[in-house]
Amino acid sequence: MSQEPGPARAARPDAVEQDVDTTHAVPAPDPSSTPEQEIAIEQGFVDRVYARVDVLRGEAEGNRDTGYAHLAATVPGARYERDVFVYQAARRIADLDSQHEGLVFGRLDFDDGKVRHVGRLGVRDEEYRTLLVDWRAPAAAPFYRATAVDRQEVARRRVIRSFGRSVEEISDDLLNEDAADRLPVIGDGALMAALGRKRTGRMRDIVATIQAEQDAAIRAPGRGATIITGGPGTGKTVVALHRAAFLLYQDRSRYEAAGILVVGPSAVFMKYIGRVLPSLGEETAALYSLGELYAGVEATRQDRPEVAAVKGGTVMLPILRRLVRQTPPGAPSELRIVYRGDVFKLDAAELAAARARVFEKEPRPNLAKTEAGRALLVALWRKIKPVIEDAEPAKFSRDVGSRGEFLTFLDHWWPDLDPADVLGWAGDARRLASAAEGHLKKEAIEAVSASLRETDFSIPDVALLDELRILLGVKPQPRNRDRIRSWDGIQEVSTVQDRYYDRPERQARDAFYEDYAHVIVDEAQDLSPMQWRMLGRRGRGAGWTIVGDEAQSSWPRPRESADARRRAVPSGRLHEFHLTKNYRNSKEVFEYAAEWAKPRLRNIDLPEAVRETGVGVAQKTVAADTLMPEVAGAVVEALDAVEGTVGIIAPYDRHAELAGIVHDGRVTLVGPLESKGLEWDAVIAVDLETVAASHGAGVAYVVLTRATQRLTRIDLD
Repeated sequence: MSQEPGPARAARPDAVEQDVDTTHAVPAPDPSSTPEQEIAIEQGFVDRVYARVDVLRGEAEGNRDTGYAHLAATVPGARYERDVFVYQAARRIADLDSQHEGLVFGRLDFDDGKVRHVGRLGVRDEEYRTLLVDWRAPAAAPFYRATAVDRQEVARRRVIRSFGRSVEEISDDLLNEDAADRLPVIGDGALMAALGRKRTGRMRDIVATIQAEQDAAIRAPGRGATIITGGPGTGKTVVALHRAAFLLYQDRSRYEAAGILVVGPSAVFMKYIGRVLPSLGEETAALYSLGELYAGVEATRQDRPEVAAVKGGTVMLPILRRLVRQTPPGAPSELRIVYRGDVFKLDAAELAAARARVFEKEPRPNLAKTEAGRALLVALWRKIKPVIEDAEPAKFSRDVGSRGEFLTFLDHWWPDLDPADVLGWAGDARRLASAAEGHLKKEAIEAVSASLRETDFSIPDVALLDELRILLGVKPQPRNRDRIRSWDGIQEVSTVQDRYYDRPERQARDAFYEDYAHVIVDEAQDLSPMQWRMLGRRGRGAGWTIVGDEAQSSWPRPRESADARRRAVPSGRLHEFHLTKNYRNSKEVFEYAAEWAKPRLRNIDLPEAVRETGVGVAQKTVAADTLMPEVAGAVVEALDAVEGTVGIIAPYDRHAELAGIVHDGRVTLVGPLESKGLEWDAVIAVDLETVAASHGAGVAYVVLTRATQRLTRIDLD
């Protein structure tokens, strides 16, 4: 029997659904308490939670170190127990560390006098009773869903805002007016305070201020497809990210093993949201922009709208299929073989006929090399048989097929093809014209070909590369089956120690991984049909969360994209959620944006802005030669007016000159497409009509809805 350390029950601060009454942990409420006294009460509870977390962390470190001390374990079962123990201890330490800041953020006082505190993770006391409920647990749901109409027996909801371990402020919502004589009510609304805080250039989690309609979407079942719609500022993106954390909490074994994929429109966007999941204690989801979903490529370049519309359309499918069948550049045009003293040749036409026969049997070139060699031997045999009547086909095939010169020819005539090289062929307008005959007009061929001659790939190119990867054929990769190890003649399954410590650190799932358990797609309204095909391969058996707003779309043919989405997303149960409140924009900014958009966009979804600033939108029209000083002046004014970030959103052909006025770390210059999903305290929108003309009214509408406090619009005469 192994003498390995066993897990301590109190070292698992997991949230549970039972025994969540924490009345024992806090004093009885006093309606005459001052804000300072109430903060002191919450500080006492927070101190107790952190003290318990320190104990748990110490226990986890001790367990980890004890496990490491048993490196000499020799019994296979003991090794396995030790390794699982060490791994779980290490995970607990990482979990406690990642969610240390603002650990306690909520409190519920119920009609019956019971109290429940809500936080970033679940914590139990020394008696294994719940001190703190994980925000994702069903027991925490009333914190987000209780309203004055449906109180769910909640009398008062309190939001606790901390810095480090210190409680800074509290804010209460009294849901049961009859409880006013026993419960003090402090503050003036946690949500408004959170919305008014300065932006830092990174999206924050919203665990303390999730609203009821957002919570419903976050907690939707993971299977099937969940569709989350809503206008600008409704929190669609942050809801989707909290949904990923919720799914991992609900079924960690499934979603950690197979993975969750989060896809956004741009690298700028992915950087902006990149800290949300880690701040919630989740590091396992894979985050990729649409320009990164092909291994080895990090595309950031945007094509001109007319080129992107061609590359993203289903018209590219027959073009790519023809392209992979073309003879590779530099392939030999003649085969000469000497057999039994005679010279036999296959000319260019005969080689082309042999190539066509190969594709009749195997359309994927990288899986057809054996068939290609067979086709060459058959073509040669048809020439040899009439000349050498006693030739035997089997002997001929063995002799010629094993020759070095034949194999060298085959390698050059039928090389392994890389998708990047094949897409590069289309940079030759003549090759593209041959593949696109009957599908594209001359002007489109020339524009697409010119784009493909650029030194880097554009974001729409990534979906084409991925399509070519499938069309060319993916060679099966040998699976690592070394899961059985021998110990003095006894075979055992490899242990956690073998997999996580003795071997190199496990690498993140690469861009070609196709077995995700759940796929989250943000700004889905912008995806082209080719991009939907690319995503569909990653989630054939997955659940899906699809987030977007049709009014903000940059894709010119929504019906084509919708058809592609239906093919990409497995059919099954559908869950739909619509978000109706704009938490980003001030009422002044959003009403201006809405008035601009309503005559230009059909079926526009206009959420209700929940706050006012009293600051109207500034609008200027200037001459071209004064544009730079006007923008520079607007930036200075914005920096003086807000504590947080300032964004300049301008047409791409203006970026070179505008870059010269960006000198402050709080200022960011982006193009209209990169602005999707982002927000700044102040925004300077430059030459909006050019944006609308180039990318559509939906993108211009996006530009007008990025500011949380101040919007300045500068147009040209």
